[in-house]
Amino acid sequence: MQRHPAHRTARGAFGNGGRRQSDRASRIGCTGRASRMGRTGRMGRMGRGFSLIEVLIVIVLFSFGLLGLVGLQARALQVSVNAEDSQRAALLANEAASAMWGNNSITLDSGALAAWQTRVANSAANGLPGGVGTVVVTGNVARITVSWRPPGLAATAQSHRYITEVLIPS
Repeated sequence: MQRHPAHRTARGAFGNGGRRQSDRASRIGCTGRASRMGRTGRMGRMGRGFSLIEVLIVIVLFSFGLLGLVGLQARALQVSVNAEDSQRAALLANEAASAMWGNNSITLDSGALAAWQTRVANSAANGLPGGVGTVVVTGNVARITVSWRPPGLAATAQSHRYITEVLIPS
């Protein structure tokens, strides 16, 4: 069946995307687009070089972004560990204060105090790294101090400290 030019296909007249070709172009088989193989002049080589430079710049920028994310992840982990240690110090101080309230006395007997101090110092059993627990009684107020030194902290830096005071009315 022969088609008339008025019968258009989905691609347009004569299957060339809606563009009419000149007689000469249709005779030699051109579609109106430049052939990639036919042109390798100066602009073609420069275009390839610029693309390579652009790709290298993108790789460098992407690498810096990844390094930033790794640093951010390390800092987030450090903050999380510090927060966990602070929480644990508060719980250990609360444990000593609860023992005082349970005895209805501002002082702890030497066995309970030694057991609590051992627990504070033992980081393997929910204690703190380099943990030290002290209880100082002044009048009717007990000052409970839990201090610790995180593993990555410099030797000259001040250790972390949690302090609470307990007052038990007589």
